[in-house]
This record gives sequence, C-alpha cells and structure tokens, in this order.
Amino acid sequence: MPQTVALYDTAALRALEQRAAQALGDDFLLMQRAGRAAWRCLLAHWPQAQRIAVVCGPGNNGGDGYVLATQALASGRQVQVLRLAGHAPRSALAQRAHADFERAGGQVAVFQGALPAADVVVDAVFGIGLTRAPDAECAALIAAINAGPAPVFALDVPSGVDADRGSVPGSAVRAARTLQFITPHRGLVTGAALDRIGVAEIAPLELDPALLRSVPVAAEAWPAGALGDWLPARPRDSHKGDYGHVLCIGGDHGSGGAIVLCAQAALRSGAGLVSVATRREHVTALLARQPEAMVHVVETAAALAPLLQRADVVAIGPGLGQGGWGRELLDAVLAAGKPLLLDADALNLLAAAPRALPADTILTPHPGEAARLLGSDSARVQADRYAAAQALAERHDCVVVLKGAGTLVAAPQRTPRAIAAGNPGMAVGGMGDLLSGVIAALRAQGLAAFDVAATGALLHAVAGDVAAAAGERGMLPSDLLPQLRRCANPHPQA
Repeated sequence: MPQTVALYDTAALRALEQRAAQALGDDFLLMQRAGRAAWRCLLAHWPQAQRIAVVCGPGNNGGDGYVLATQALASGRQVQVLRLAGHAPRSALAQRAHADFERAGGQVAVFQGALPAADVVVDAVFGIGLTRAPDAECAALIAAINAGPAPVFALDVPSGVDADRGSVPGSAVRAARTLQFITPHRGLVTGAALDRIGVAEIAPLELDPALLRSVPVAAEAWPAGALGDWLPARPRDSHKGDYGHVLCIGGDHGSGGAIVLCAQAALRSGAGLVSVATRREHVTALLARQPEAMVHVVETAAALAPLLQRADVVAIGPGLGQGGWGRELLDAVLAAGKPLLLDADALNLLAAAPRALPADTILTPHPGEAARLLGSDSARVQADRYAAAQALAERHDCVVVLKGAGTLVAAPQRTPRAIAAGNPGMAVGGMGDLLSGVIAALRAQGLAAFDVAATGALLHAVAGDVAAAAGERGMLPSDLLPQLRRCANPHPQA
C-alpha cells in the first residue's frame, strides 16, 4: 500500500474530468471507461452474480450505471435497470449511455417501492456533487437499496454521502464496496462516510498521471505504512537524553486513571524520561502501575515550576478537571512557553477563557471539545470535519488533531492529513489520554509539531488495529500499551 495517498475534492475532480475529456477528444469515452471499469470490478468481486440490478440517477453517475448495465447485458447476465419517475437521463452523456443500453436490448423500469431479486445491486443514483439530504422519494429508494439482502456496489460514492466532507446529511446507501473514479475523494476517509463505503477501490481510468499534477491535493491519507518514514531505527549508542523528557500533568481528585494512561503511553512510545504532576492520592497507584514514571505531588503552580523547567514537552489535560487546581496549573504551563499538547479539560478551560498559545501547540479535541472551542456544536463539527479542524487550527495558530472516525490533522498553511487506520473498538473512555502520551513522546524525540501530530495519531490508530485482532467490543486503552511498543518499532533491528 502506498505510504501516503493524495485525496482530492470535488472541484479538483470536475477539473480533472474536463481536462481528461479534452485529452481524449471525446467526453463519452471517459464515461465508457468508468462504466467498463465498474463492470470489471463487479466481476472480480462477485464473479458468480447472474442477476444484476442497476439503480440509475439522472446525471453522469447514472450514465456510468447505464454503461455497466450494457456490459452486463452483453455478458449474458440478467440485468434490471431502475430509476425514479423523475430521474430520466438529463445530461447529454447520460442520455447517450441510456440510448446505448436500450439499443442493446435493455429495458428501464420505474421504481415502484421495491427492488427486484438480485445477486448484486449497483448504486448509480447520485455522484460526487450531492451535498444535501435526498428528498423523500430518493430516501425511499435508498431505504429499499439498503433493505435488500444483496450486496451493494456503489459507483464513485454511495448515494447520499458528501464526497467532500464525509458527512451524511440525510439518507445514504450503505455499500459493501465503493469504486471511486480517477482519484480518491477526501470525504470518504472521515466521519459518517466510513460507515457507508464498505471496501474502497480506485479506478484511474487509464489517464495520464501528469493530469493529477494540474490540480491541487485537498488532503493526504496516512495508512500504516507511513510509520516507517517517521520512526527510524535507533542508533546503537543511544541514551535516554536523546529521546526527551515528557511532563504529563493531570489527575485531579477522582480522575487519576487518565494521567496514568497518558504517562504509560509516553513511555511505551519511546520517551526517554516521563514525569507526572498529579494529586497526592494518585501517586501510590501510579507508581505501582508504572514504576518507570517519576511521579510528583503538585498541589500548586509553585510546585510545578521546577518540573516545567526540566521538561522538554508538556502534555496537560487528562483528568485535569475544570476547577481552580486545573486552571492554576494550565496558566503556569502556558506561561512557561514549552512545546505543549492540550487535551481533555485543558481544552475545556481554553474554550472557557481563550488565550494565546505557545508556537506549535498541539490540540487534540474530540468533536464535542472542538465544538466548544469553536462556539459551535458537535453536529456542525461532524457535518464538515475538515472545515472544523482547519478553523480551529487557524483560530489558535496551532496544530489540531480532530479525533474520531477518520482522525484529521490540520495546521495553518498545511495540507490536512487523514489517518487511515483505527476501528470502532477505540470508542471508549481513556483512548484520548493514551493519544496524548503518544504524541507528547514523539514530540520529545524531535519531530516537528505537525508531523508528530500525524505520526502519533497514526501510531495510536495502528496499535488499536493490532489490539482489535482479539475483538473490538470490550477493547480497553490499556490493551494498546504493548502494541504501541511493537508498532513504534517498524524497522526491526538486524
């Protein structure tokens, strides 16, 4: 798998389609390539399918479906094409594809509330341009597609999914497989889209790769293979001072577990030294759980000062609370100007009292925390995760790791990165505390803030995927700790 994958938005894809059509000298040739590539993909994954139902919309996505249906008809399959009453082909290309299908002997039926029996259902209703919720008639069609027993094969994007934002504003097809044309779409790697696309593939349609250089990249997907570039093998003459001193601050009364997880993750991710500043009641448990951590009782900002002086990187927030203790320690940390990561209650305190942050500070909010920082709500953040992450990065002039399905990393003047790893088993309290320790540890080892945020988020997600081999439901943050060590060493020693 490529170490990074360029992602494109709808505007870039429209420009690519136009330039490709010009280069080919025939707009319809590109549609034919798309429909034929889709048919080959269907044959590769459902070779025994004999009954093919193709649901076509009025635009060019529907045209791709008509081309696929023509290919299926020529192969001797039983093909049933359906459309809504108001979805007769509208674009010139879709009309041409529809005419070719009828000349080949195909017939188009109007959807009457149910789909015919089929071995595979092809979703060619809406393409990449849909950004609104489907109307009631379309929603009924989508519901029928989802209700059937046959696997669904989506062309370009499952109908109802926003290809730019990854959101699902209304009803959306739930596909078993999605074939994207020309390039991968940036919206299909984050948010609600991840629960709709099934297995994603790309059909480049035999275009000159030079065409891609003519349009801007909207984001980059980072799969597990990218770790090898950022986590090299260590020199034989290494010592602990080479890998930084992380100070983890948090664990107010009753919240000691969060700072324990943060410190453990920092150690398992390779920090040379890890100190912890917390309440007295947590010291014994923390030392029993992780004796390698240097634990300090800190009840006031004055007690924190010498620890800040020795630290290379500070992670504050896990279990910090939003009371006077947490506010006092956060104020002291911000005044110290150290390389900094803010998480959990440190973010909530920042939202309540915004202030300037040290250069290259890393924020790691989940959608609710991001919403509070933006004066918005979680639904709006999830409706456009890219925009929310970028707005937060620009507002605070910092690096932002917007957690959730398809974690995003954003910073001013940088192409955002989407983490192509992780799983639903990580949806449990404490996973974010672990992430804070991972990123802080890598920052202490010398990586720049934006790169370390992406690398740390990826390491955390990949460790989660390894741990999930034993099952997602019931997975705990502590299950990731041994996997962090394993995944943080992608280059085995000779």
